[in-house]
Amino acid sequence: MPPSATLEAPPAPLERSGRGGPKRLLGPWLLLAPIAAYLLIFFVLPLIDVAIMSVTEPHLTLDNYAKVVHDALYHRVIINTFLTALAVTVCCLLAGYPLAYLMTQSRPRVALLILVLVTMSFWTSFLVRTYAWMVLLGHDGPISGLLRALGMRHPPELLFTRFSSTIAMTHILAPYMIMSIYTVMRKIDVTLLRSAESLGARGFSLFRHIYLPLTAPGIANGCLLVFVLCLGFYVTPVLLGSPREEMISGLIGNQLEQFLAFGPSAAIAMVLLAITLAILALYHHRFGLDRLWG
Repeated sequence: MPPSATLEAPPAPLERSGRGGPKRLLGPWLLLAPIAAYLLIFFVLPLIDVAIMSVTEPHLTLDNYAKVVHDALYHRVIINTFLTALAVTVCCLLAGYPLAYLMTQSRPRVALLILVLVTMSFWTSFLVRTYAWMVLLGHDGPISGLLRALGMRHPPELLFTRFSSTIAMTHILAPYMIMSIYTVMRKIDVTLLRSAESLGARGFSLFRHIYLPLTAPGIANGCLLVFVLCLGFYVTPVLLGSPREEMISGLIGNQLEQFLAFGPSAAIAMVLLAITLAILALYHHRFGLDRLWG
């Protein structure tokens, strides 16, 4: 008979060294603890408080949300907010796209100079920039003086209009659009454009069919940032805008200051938050929030 096959026992699993095991597991969580505590205290808890306030002021009820749904005043304010945000986004795109393209086509020193001039607005507070536009667009400001010098006896009132708030918010938010588009433009492979030229693409056809689609992610990123930020603007629309074209943030401020209407103010704030989250969800479904900065 053939010798019986010997069954070998499987090798024993290697034991993990217990040295530093728990510390390695706790290390990342300890590093995240400070930022998590900060977000919890200054963002999550206030949002929870506002959500509770929206259904408990002045008593436990959903009337605050019903008022937002049925009141014509809230409808008008929401429409004005979205129209203003859309106008600012379009203006930022029209101003930012050519400037970002100029930065990519310029020499490094010139591009750096333009980049410094663009980012300088981040170093100045919103309030200072808003008051600067109040001086520029005022009745006795330099723009009205220039119009009078050109022969216009009665220049139009520029201050306290949608135009004044739109142009000021465009100036404040344009750097977000410029940086988003510029980041994508810098990553475009020049050989793709040369290949398209070798196949006959020239001028506007090259821009429309090749360059514009390649920069579309930057356009989407910039438009999302500008639009969402503009939805919650408070200082600039209140100081420069028209009361007849009030935005949601201004309405919330007036209700709190004049009527102490905490419940309706909290309700419209939660509605604005829900709309913003819906916009971010649509963007994430189409592009992915991880690609927001290119």
